[in-house]
Amino acid sequence: MADGVTTDLEAFRLEVRDWLKQNFPQSLIGRSDLAALESPAPVEGDYKLWKERMADRGWGVPTWPAAYGGGGLSSEQAKILRQEMAAIGAWNPIVGMGIMMFGPTLLEYGTEAQKAQHIPPIARGELRWCQGYSEPGAGSDLASLQTKAVDRGDSFLVNGQKIWTSGAQWADWCFCLVRTDFTKKHEGISFLLIDMRAPGVETRPIKLIAGSSPFCETFFTDVSVPKENLVGPLNGGWTVGKRLLEHERNSLSGGTDGPPRVDPADLTRHAKAYIGLDESGRLADRDFRTRMTQNQMDAHAYALTLRRVAEAGRSERGPSAAVSIMKLAASKLHTDTAELIVEAMGRQGLGWEGEGFSSEEIAAGRQYLRIKSSTIAGGSTEVQNNIVSKRVLGLPDTTSHTR
Repeated sequence: MADGVTTDLEAFRLEVRDWLKQNFPQSLIGRSDLAALESPAPVEGDYKLWKERMADRGWGVPTWPAAYGGGGLSSEQAKILRQEMAAIGAWNPIVGMGIMMFGPTLLEYGTEAQKAQHIPPIARGELRWCQGYSEPGAGSDLASLQTKAVDRGDSFLVNGQKIWTSGAQWADWCFCLVRTDFTKKHEGISFLLIDMRAPGVETRPIKLIAGSSPFCETFFTDVSVPKENLVGPLNGGWTVGKRLLEHERNSLSGGTDGPPRVDPADLTRHAKAYIGLDESGRLADRDFRTRMTQNQMDAHAYALTLRRVAEAGRSERGPSAAVSIMKLAASKLHTDTAELIVEAMGRQGLGWEGEGFSSEEIAAGRQYLRIKSSTIAGGSTEVQNNIVSKRVLGLPDTTSHTR
């Protein structure tokens, strides 16, 4: 790197450090769960102040164009921002599907009018988006979807059902795959933006085994959608939709949103507390100690690989099919870690509610149940294996197109 560039980056680092010192509320250190997708918290107090400050600076989406409310930063500058935030326990309060999936896709495929309308509110975290992809009869074989959009001149009339629409009960808008041509499979799909407040839209939360309801059934009954809400060409939605899935899997493998993640550091803390240490200061259970060490090695290797893949993605045209590898690795790592935490707690990790269990123990048990969905959400493990085999390893394609 040239000396001039190095000097500029160091100056930027000092600028970021000073800005964070003046603007990040100390009361929010370690409280990034306020922005969780599972159950959105009220935006108030210091959280509201921090969100507004980050939005004004455009640093919630640091590399998005400044013309649309982004930070306009280079990948190197964005990396410095992340490093300095992590150093003081700061976190990005502007999250959601608009950030992790839809926004990057719209920047690539949207018209100027669409970008001008939707990107600025996404960059400020003012609107929530949900994803209308899966249907009761079209999950892994997503291209079998049957929700239809009939051309009515200046609008489409949408009828059908979606399922597993995360956060639909709170969403303002939905990016949705619909069928506009029943004579073709992949080439008959279009990508529409649907106002979730429009007449005919109904959501029904689905309660999960962990007790939360982040997913919904979503029904569209004679919903009128203006033609200007079509993203990409008519019947060209499969290409747009696949690109969005690459952004989704990139975020699910290491982003700030999506399914819950488990910190391997929590495993170490719980293991020491519940299993205890021997006279040498080592974990008393030799077998558990071996498996925990392997988990830590996996976590470290994953973190290093994720950093390398992220850097490659920023230097090219965004995420590629290789993110399916990281999605697979992330699902396994977080599932294994959650299972080990519950095992370390013993019977105390099996509590659901009531006396005899701490709030942290109850949370660990529910996290263990919730984390199982990470092998399905964003494309199942089986589908990711197919994508890796075909699009990454170049093995013969013996199946139909998959999600």
